[in-house]
Amino acid sequence: MYAVIRTGGKQYKVAAGGKLKVESLPAEVGSEIEINDVLMVADGDNVKIGAPILAGASVKATVLAHGRGDKVMIFKMRRRKHYRKTQGHRQNFTEIRIDGISA
Repeated sequence: MYAVIRTGGKQYKVAAGGKLKVESLPAEVGSEIEINDVLMVADGDNVKIGAPILAGASVKATVLAHGRGDKVMIFKMRRRKHYRKTQGHRQNFTEIRIDGISA
């Protein structure tokens, strides 16, 4: 059984027991959260698709950790104009473990 959820402006395919890094969520480490933006639930040949959200479906997850991702370097340059700009960015994330999917 798996589901497609939407969180942080992105869509993720999740299954029970899987770990996932999503955009930063306002929850404490060890707390349980419930994600209600479920777009699709599939159990074998039984597939339910929402329009756009599946009513009554939810995904339960546990927050494992908060952290910051790898550094991404942004480099801008205009040739022959003596313009160079270097910038770095690290995105915050929350690591969650999927406990269960209810349709």
